[in-house]
Amino acid sequence: MPTISNPKRCDIAITGKCNLNCRYCYYADEMASKIDLPTADWLSCFDQLAKLGVMEVGITGGEPFLRTDLFQVIDGIIENRMRYNICTNGTLINESVLASFDTGKRRLRLNNIQLSVDGSRAEIHNLSRPDSFERVIPAVRLLKARQFPVEVRVTINRHNLNDLENIARLILDDLGLPSFSTGEAFAMGMGCTNQHEVTLTSAEQFSAMKKLDLLLEKYPGRIIAQAGPLAKRRAFTEMEDARLSGVKTSRWCMGSLSGCGCVFSRIDVLHNGDIVPCHILHGFVMGNIKADSLGDIWQNHPYLIALRNRRNNPMQEVFGCENCVWASFCNGSCPAMAKEISRDFNSPSLFDCYRHFLEESSDEVQQYIKSRMTTPGKSERQINAL
Repeated sequence: MPTISNPKRCDIAITGKCNLNCRYCYYADEMASKIDLPTADWLSCFDQLAKLGVMEVGITGGEPFLRTDLFQVIDGIIENRMRYNICTNGTLINESVLASFDTGKRRLRLNNIQLSVDGSRAEIHNLSRPDSFERVIPAVRLLKARQFPVEVRVTINRHNLNDLENIARLILDDLGLPSFSTGEAFAMGMGCTNQHEVTLTSAEQFSAMKKLDLLLEKYPGRIIAQAGPLAKRRAFTEMEDARLSGVKTSRWCMGSLSGCGCVFSRIDVLHNGDIVPCHILHGFVMGNIKADSLGDIWQNHPYLIALRNRRNNPMQEVFGCENCVWASFCNGSCPAMAKEISRDFNSPSLFDCYRHFLEESSDEVQQYIKSRMTTPGKSERQINAL
């Protein structure tokens, strides 16, 4: 069995407690019975991570700032010569909290603090993230004023789809941040329970794509996406481009079930110490940091081996994709979403499937995607002939 490089990142859910009840959280009540690890166990975990060569720890939850020992945990990361970032809802950030970062190397080793803004005003934001807008926006302003590396993420859903222009204006013009990232609500956890009110239809995804493309014309390079409508539009455009030109993109692997690269570079730990491939695959428990070796799990656990081997499956041999004209240009996308939808992570994720997207959309959709192609010398006649 070949040895692969050790993980460079580990995301830890430091607590299962949260002071919000977001409508699209990918956890439902699965974490309620799991007890938060004490400080000493987290410090022992960081010793293991350092020996593995991990360079960055992502602190998430629940809500990290609910842990009274958060800064002891941060100091443990720093003592093991690793950097860190924090994903927070921002509602507990104030001057006193930020003053605690001034001790030792806490600011120096901090990569960023990420918060979520899901509306340009309370009436919209609070539909997704209840009773938080009036605390989150002041937190962003405070972090920026104190020159912290602050990042904002917008999770696009049915509540804020028609507010995207105003959200961009708030974040980029009013708050003055250099950029923000986007994703989308998906049918998992609370997002599954509330699917009818948060997840976008194909028509709504198309609407979001057009809105975001227009915003990028106004704010070039300042809206970022690794998932969601903008990322899908880019992937679909590259698929159209490759089909026309015969040249596949080098940005990602086309033609095999290779949609996730995280299992080659990171591993995650839940708040009770359970080790999982990622937090979205929280049901795939591979051991616990109190009893098991992270290094052994990283190299040898059957779940990780199976997830890594997923990319050895040609898309044209994946069940349901055999006759798809897009198979040679697809990567099957997220295994966690595939598992949620089909109960098999060796399936493609229909949530990100271009064929499925086109089947549910009008002819206008494919023409729009083609209009964004970058193939040199393409003509309207070539595009329409496809």
